Amino acid sequence: MPESCDTIPRQLDTIDEIVNTGPDRAGTLTILGMIGLANVDEQFLTRMRLYSDYLPKPGEVTISDEQRFLHFLWDASERTPHSLAANFAIPFRRILAKKLFLHCGKNFCAEAAIRFNFGQLISAGDDVFINAGTFIDSKGGVTIGDAAGIGEFVRIFTHTHSESNHAERTYAPVVIGDYAKIYTGAMIFPGVTIGEGAIVAGGAIVTKDVPPNAVVAGIPAKIIRPRKNEGLFREQLNHIWLHDGAFQDE
Repeated sequence: MPESCDTIPRQLDTIDEIVNTGPDRAGTLTILGMIGLANVDEQFLTRMRLYSDYLPKPGEVTISDEQRFLHFLWDASERTPHSLAANFAIPFRRILAKKLFLHCGKNFCAEAAIRFNFGQLISAGDDVFINAGTFIDSKGGVTIGDAAGIGEFVRIFTHTHSESNHAERTYAPVVIGDYAKIYTGAMIFPGVTIGEGAIVAGGAIVTKDVPPNAVVAGIPAKIIRPRKNEGLFREQLNHIWLHDGAFQDE
């Protein structure tokens, strides 16, 4: 095999090793250099703070240097050509998620431009797929079940502000059940549980719990019918996200 053919796997192996042993500043700088960001120096990395550092939640949730570096790598990689190479970017995000998230199961797939504020408050099961442009406000905690799929530009919120006092915040976790699907542009409100196998239609605004295997749509979302699963459940539903199950091979 020509050397150029195995460059990406070798890079990913190196990144995986660095991430699993830290990463510290030196390791983070090494990874940044590998993805074309060698202009970042140790002084900058020491002093830089994330947007999440300025949110009220850090008073209750500690952001370690390791988590800060991992989150920085996640966002920084989106500004490089490497983010356009799916065979690098999807495994790269998976490597980071396994260390950055509270839990990340096997075969995690994340597309480009996914943003979140506290990775350590996200739990993802096996075979989870999150499509491009999704925003996860994880301050109140987000749990994503096995084989759940989240479409493009979905918004998940776990906190609200008082109308009379903006500094007064209420947090409530969001739970997305196994084999649920949330389609493009949907918005999930704090405290909502999406039941196993449920489907949220594109553009829906979900303010209340969704029962298992229900299809909801509209603003606010309402149940419109049961999922047409033809008697099939869980693995039988074939939640295979990419062609030939790409990246779902663990």
